[in-house]
Amino acid sequence: MPHLVRSTLWLGFFGLILLSWWWLYQMAMAMDLDLIGRPGEMGQRMAAMDPRMDMYMPMAEFGPLFWMWAVMMAAMMLPTLVPTLTNYEALMVSADGTRAGWLGVLFGYFIVWVLFAAVIAGAQLALLFGGVIDMLGIPKWPLVGAALMIVVGLFQFSRTKEVCHGVCHSPMSYFLGHWKTGFAGGLRMGLGLGAFCVGCCWGFMALGFVGGVMSLLWMGLATLFMVIEKLPQIGQYVTKPMGFILILAGIAWALIGGEIWL
Repeated sequence: MPHLVRSTLWLGFFGLILLSWWWLYQMAMAMDLDLIGRPGEMGQRMAAMDPRMDMYMPMAEFGPLFWMWAVMMAAMMLPTLVPTLTNYEALMVSADGTRAGWLGVLFGYFIVWVLFAAVIAGAQLALLFGGVIDMLGIPKWPLVGAALMIVVGLFQFSRTKEVCHGVCHSPMSYFLGHWKTGFAGGLRMGLGLGAFCVGCCWGFMALGFVGGVMSLLWMGLATLFMVIEKLPQIGQYVTKPMGFILILAGIAWALIGGEIWL
């Protein structure tokens, strides 16, 4: 029976991830976007819309935008939680952990990222109505995207990134120092781990504004990198190189994109 419960929970976990990716794909198709978030004819009309016009536009309203980001958080961030959940399982016998606690960690982690979805949805609306991005979340000036890449690249070298990545990269240490039993205990630990995870990975979410927040290619690459960054064996070796790549890409974007813009 314990094996059946374990298998059911893990299947449900991965099923939620697959469902989230399917939903995002369907939404991208409905908005007439290709793999890299480039709009077709219908998408171009949507991107050109003025959000201040008196008409119903889901991407200019907080509710639909929030749910889009919440599903995006599930699709992109839940895969990065696998090492954390397996670490919790390793402590289930020796530290009196339970499946209820396992679920608590999962829910706590997801709650934090849903709250972050609300924050970034609000930021997108502010940028949209401020005329910085279009309806699809694409900057209207190349230098905006370039600046964002450079800022996120520099963040990879910061003390905040180092501390937050240390917790995400080694969840076992966090569990040993903050261990609580039962669902409530797991929820509390999940909230803490989720907060560190947001501190570690917020920049990669924000990079969606470089090429469009509905770019499936960006979402896939960002998810892959964040999973690699949290792997125990190699995670610590990819953080700073990615910072260099982002800084160089931002400078190149500023030079080439700025020249095209002028």
